[in-house]
Amino acid sequence: MTASLDIVFAALADPTRRAILAMLLEDDMAVTDVAEPFAISLAAISKHLGVLERAGLITQERRGRVKWCKLEPSALKPPSVWMQGFGQFEPVNLDDFERFIAAELASFRSGATTEVADSRQDEERE
Repeated sequence: MTASLDIVFAALADPTRRAILAMLLEDDMAVTDVAEPFAISLAAISKHLGVLERAGLITQERRGRVKWCKLEPSALKPPSVWMQGFGQFEPVNLDDFERFIAAELASFRSGATTEVADSRQDEERE
């Protein structure tokens, strides 16, 4: 299972391939349609699609003269199960995190202001 996880995670490591998977969430797409939003050659897109296909994340089939790509969501189950093993970590509540950062920033700013004022008073005494 480790080898297949490595292949899937390697395929997911590239932002172009992740974008392709996101596009295929909507529906099957022709290779030319997949390539359209990217500023790279059709050959480069074909290489990305090959990596995704070898990882089992997509399948490609010919329908007439057009090659179509289809997402294979079941291929994401093993990595998902593997990552759930790290579930002992609490999920991050972004609202709480944002409040924490704002409080820390406010505390830092008021502390920095106080420190500057204190250092100026110390300089004036000397």
